[in-house]
Amino acid sequence: MFESLSERLERSFKILKGEGSITEINVAETLKDVRKALLDADVNYKIAKQFTDTVKEKALGQDVLNSLKPSQLMVKIVHDELAGLMGGQSVDINLKGNPSVILMSGLQGSGKTTFSGKLASLLKNKRGKRPLLVACDVYRPAAIEQLKVLGEQLQVPVFSDTESKNPVAIAEAALKYARQHLHDVVIVDTAGRLAIDEMMMNEIAAIKKAIQPHEILFVVDSMTGQDAVNTAKEFNERLDFDGVILTKLDGDTRGGAALSIRSVVNKPIKFVGTGEKMDALDVFYPERMADRILGMGDIVSLVERAQEQYDEEEARRLQKKIAKNQFDFDDFISQIQQIKKMGNIKDLAAMIPGMGKALKDVEIDDNAFKGIEAIIHSMTPRERSNPSLLNGSRKQRIAKGSGTTIVEVNRLLKQFEQTSKMMKMATANPGKLKAMRRR
Repeated sequence: MFESLSERLERSFKILKGEGSITEINVAETLKDVRKALLDADVNYKIAKQFTDTVKEKALGQDVLNSLKPSQLMVKIVHDELAGLMGGQSVDINLKGNPSVILMSGLQGSGKTTFSGKLASLLKNKRGKRPLLVACDVYRPAAIEQLKVLGEQLQVPVFSDTESKNPVAIAEAALKYARQHLHDVVIVDTAGRLAIDEMMMNEIAAIKKAIQPHEILFVVDSMTGQDAVNTAKEFNERLDFDGVILTKLDGDTRGGAALSIRSVVNKPIKFVGTGEKMDALDVFYPERMADRILGMGDIVSLVERAQEQYDEEEARRLQKKIAKNQFDFDDFISQIQQIKKMGNIKDLAAMIPGMGKALKDVEIDDNAFKGIEAIIHSMTPRERSNPSLLNGSRKQRIAKGSGTTIVEVNRLLKQFEQTSKMMKMATANPGKLKAMRRR
């Protein structure tokens, strides 16, 4: 999302990396370029100017001119201010009620229904909740069906009433149903419009009054740019919502909404949608987002994603096999499956500092492992557990069965051999592995 902004900011800081002396003039020149970068990213002009004025005041107050590495100090100040602009700290949703009632709001096409499903999935799988999805969009028939399909996919019940055209009555009935069936979270998906209108506002205000939600979330498509900020402002004036959800952050968007929306409505961004899959939902961490914008990666999020897929018992079993030199292709493909569960490969790589820029123009297909998986699945169980059996004729059969070539099969065998050696070395002598890496 912030690819263009990241590049522009990097160019801005290069002004301070020149051979000449650092002066108040080129600090001002750097910040002028930063302001232009923010405006090009669709950040509100007033917010962009206020941001650079604050950075300038702090920069000159912290002796940037006398610093040995002024560009690094400037990057730190900009980083801290970016994080502050987006809220400073992450803010969780309110789940104190019994049941906790969460009301969705937003324009049509913003991703409310999809987000409702993602939130239900997150609360069920990561927080041990028993969510109930409620279909209150009585105007768009496909919305009810879409929610039912998501509910079935996630194994989360959906409350709907196709006979009723009264969303307030449906929401009240859903709340009663949730109490009877011991659901501890109720997620109410409401109707959207192509534009803000009085009927829609009155309706969602009536639902709010009837069910008294513990949390009202405003879902906004980040690709709508500055319009997203204006829409958020109007919704907030009527609903006084508790938090913002930015969807479609994986799209080709300039990111201005994420940087402006917090300042305009003074409400935290709580979650961001990063893809179409039901697990493509991240808690919004302002500091980590600032890291990404400034090309510093996001190692913490990468580790967290890895830990979500981490199975302690499986890890112990694998460690024993590696120690006995018994690591085989079944283990190899198991590790690939765990990596795939973590998300889009290019997104994961971009969380490593410096990798985002390096991979800017590199296309990494989500099916990058498909050929490897095909080769391994074309092996017999005996071949997978005993790679040493793979002679010329067996390789030819495997290549034919997987739709690949002998060259690709040999390449995989070499990769597997190298991986096995590295893993054995890491298990037996971690110090030796570090020394080898330093060479």
